[in-house]
Amino acid sequence: MIETIQGHLYDFPRYYDLVFGSDWKAELDFLEAAFEKHSRRRVRTAFEPACGTGRLMFRLAKSGYKVSGLDLNERAVAYCNERLQRHGFRPTAFVADMSKFQIPKRVDAAFNMINSFRHLLDQRTAKAHLQCVAECLQPGGLYLLGLHLTPTATQPLDEESWSAQRGNLCVNTRLWSTSRDLKNREECCQMTFDVYTPTRSFRIEDTVIFRTYTRRQILSLLRGIEGLSIEATYDFSYDVDTPINVDDATEDVVFVLRKE
Repeated sequence: MIETIQGHLYDFPRYYDLVFGSDWKAELDFLEAAFEKHSRRRVRTAFEPACGTGRLMFRLAKSGYKVSGLDLNERAVAYCNERLQRHGFRPTAFVADMSKFQIPKRVDAAFNMINSFRHLLDQRTAKAHLQCVAECLQPGGLYLLGLHLTPTATQPLDEESWSAQRGNLCVNTRLWSTSRDLKNREECCQMTFDVYTPTRSFRIEDTVIFRTYTRRQILSLLRGIEGLSIEATYDFSYDVDTPINVDDATEDVVFVLRKE
């Protein structure tokens, strides 16, 4: 029987980075293409709220951008900063709440690509986050926000699984929804990392709570943020030449928001 650890997946940054870093090239290419297409200013500085392990931050730094980010998890921030330093960059990630933060200098772009926004479990903190981002952007700058919506015209996807490998480390991941309360706007998900190394195999189990958003709910929220407007929408194929129309069947969406 496989050894099982009950814990927060964010407390295991090496495994988290492997699992969520497998699509980094598509995301990085999309970010740079969206900066070029939609920003009204040249993007030189980029900020990532809920940066986690900084899987995109350090790669943007290697492409010549000045980067910074925040996360609530101290282990993830330490991992991010250690990697930045290992690649010759300043350790610019810091521990903070994504719903109440300030940065010393405004940036040209910000990004939050993989659902971290949905960890904000009420309207107040979600709105506060967007207002913080708006305040940290230069005029004409962008915020790229990626998240899963709850479709109302089709049955939502209830389970995902994928694998990632780096050297002798392999992690199989499963994420599934155990309950979805649309009245109270909460979705409860279980997630497992099955970790395989040359000397050990074990499972990490966690429970994650997300806020739910239908098309109407997310559009109402975003359109109510002073200073930000919706410039374009894309899905998780990350094709900057193929924007989408968000409808009641949409599940995966990246909003390109621009600071006026």
